[in-house]
Amino acid sequence: MFDTRVTKCLGIAYPIIQGGMAWVADASLAAGVSNAGGLGVIAGGAAPADVIRTEIRRARELTDRPFGLNIMLMSPFADDLAQLAVEEKVAVVLTGAGSPSRYMPAWKAAGILVVPVVPSSSLAARMERLGADAVVAEGSESGGHIGEMTTMALVPQVADAVTIPVIAAGGIADGRGLAAAFLLGAEGVQCGTCFLTADECTIHDTFKDMIIAARDTGTVVTGRFGQGHPIRQLKNPMARKFVEREKSGASEAELETLAAGSLRRAAREGDAENGSFMAGQIAGLIKTRAPAKTIIETMFTQAAGLLSKAAEIARE
Repeated sequence: MFDTRVTKCLGIAYPIIQGGMAWVADASLAAGVSNAGGLGVIAGGAAPADVIRTEIRRARELTDRPFGLNIMLMSPFADDLAQLAVEEKVAVVLTGAGSPSRYMPAWKAAGILVVPVVPSSSLAARMERLGADAVVAEGSESGGHIGEMTTMALVPQVADAVTIPVIAAGGIADGRGLAAAFLLGAEGVQCGTCFLTADECTIHDTFKDMIIAARDTGTVVTGRFGQGHPIRQLKNPMARKFVEREKSGASEAELETLAAGSLRRAAREGDAENGSFMAGQIAGLIKTRAPAKTIIETMFTQAAGLLSKAAEIARE
């Protein structure tokens, strides 16, 4: 049922990609997801190439299965990471926050699969023209940097706009979201928030506890009122202070100072007061810790049952 163009293209058992979350998606998590049959991803974030090279090589010690590298194109090290992908012969590059057009020829020449994250159907169509192998259509329910369109509205429009496989992201943490994504036209999903509580995820226990304690209204988007980039994160004193200062007209410099180092404080230090705990709206659905294998298998088992039930209803 779940043998799609995504599984064939990426060489994985389940059409699920782990989100490239900065300060979160390291070799341990990527290998855990890949070993479980999905595509694990190492996040480039704003880290220099030498740091990411170490993570790539460590992941290869932990798994013999394919994994990917996420490159945020706004990173000051984007050029170095693009070259690193070629040097290390990573299987897949996923990109966000911009167009990877300048890097595509080198990646394609190296045999690297390219999967950009897109917030609109027009950008998806452009990525297909450039030679992308698939696109991730990411709705605003996601954690971290977000666009304007919701997953429900975005995925079918992207599916209609391109012929390459579409991977849905945003608000997917169990079999219900997975089944819905397939019915919207996706051939795979990308999930981030649900892997924050995976045993292989090395973030601070405070971060995991905050995810498990989150409610359905437990996230807020910062960056909507200034010139910055909208970011969805869990509500905490830092996020509330950021929004208050945005609304009061704080300068970009003041806001940047407030946010500087906040993701590291969340993921590595567990600073519940001053950290930026990026997570999606679906965080309220996550109530337990589990191995990545259990998370993935439970999701796909539930989705298979739901899709079979939907097929029965359609036949009646």
